[in-house]
Amino acid sequence: MKAVIQRVSAAQVEIDGSVVSSIHKGLLVLIGIEKGDTENDIASLSKKIACLRIFEDSSSKMNLSVKDISGEILVVSQFTLAADCRKGNRPSFENAEEPQEANRMYMKFVEQLRQEGIQTCTGQFAAHMRVHLINNGPVTILLDSRKQSSTWRGMKQDA
Repeated sequence: MKAVIQRVSAAQVEIDGSVVSSIHKGLLVLIGIEKGDTENDIASLSKKIACLRIFEDSSSKMNLSVKDISGEILVVSQFTLAADCRKGNRPSFENAEEPQEANRMYMKFVEQLRQEGIQTCTGQFAAHMRVHLINNGPVTILLDSRKQSSTWRGMKQDA
């Protein structure tokens, strides 16, 4: 499971000219679900994102999480994060999870963030969306649940 996390002052999703979801200060999370991703990937990645300390404290150090600042998260499913560009110039998406299972896992990921007590909004799965954001920093973090430390599963809130 891959995620692109962007610290934002605001973000919104527009479909067919209408805003369907928007947030103020918080995180825009683009999430790509791949074949072989599991419930453990959902749990560890959602916990990591909820506790990731990328907001500035009173000393201007990145020391606060989205939870600490009572921020919001906008989650947008993006299967193109599963792209394999090693051969040729046209990306292959064969690593992307099948749509029905990807949607189930996407919604489970969103629910996990909500269980962390974070106001979480979504795009619309499989829709053509226009995503608008005001990147704050900019701060952009890439996470891949398969390439991260096994200590994610045992994370504490203040870690």
